[in-house]
Amino acid sequence: MAITSALTNTFKEELLGGYHSFNASGDTPAGSAFKIALYTNSASLGTTTTAYAAGNEVSGSGYSGGGKALTNTGVAKSTVTSYTDFSDVSWTSASFTARGCLIYNSSSISGLTSNAAVATIDFGGDKTVSSGTFTIQFPTNDSSDAIIRLTS
Repeated sequence: MAITSALTNTFKEELLGGYHSFNASGDTPAGSAFKIALYTNSASLGTTTTAYAAGNEVSGSGYSGGGKALTNTGVAKSTVTSYTDFSDVSWTSASFTARGCLIYNSSSISGLTSNAAVATIDFGGDKTVSSGTFTIQFPTNDSSDAIIRLTS
């Protein structure tokens, strides 16, 4: 099994179809709600991942299935790049091991795949927390670093 860092193929199609909104207000389409779920090294995640699934998801204290809600830090653009990112997210009093994650849209929008996959991220190795805080630090929301960037 393997996890690769990528925007999923279905996300790119759904984005062009207008099904995902990264506006901080989440107005259009109504109610875009992004979440992040953590996975073990037994998971297979990448460009062909279509939706959140519980198989090979992390289990342990401080972690609940389905992961956590994400807060979008806004949409912006530079000359040739449009981008968006999320605020850091943490699990406290946690004990588990994660190899990667899935960002997905948990919105109930007509025409959108249920729990539609957006991006998969490989942590580059197993990351373990034992009775502590597990934090995912997202990069700076700019044209060079943001987690989601569209460029010409």
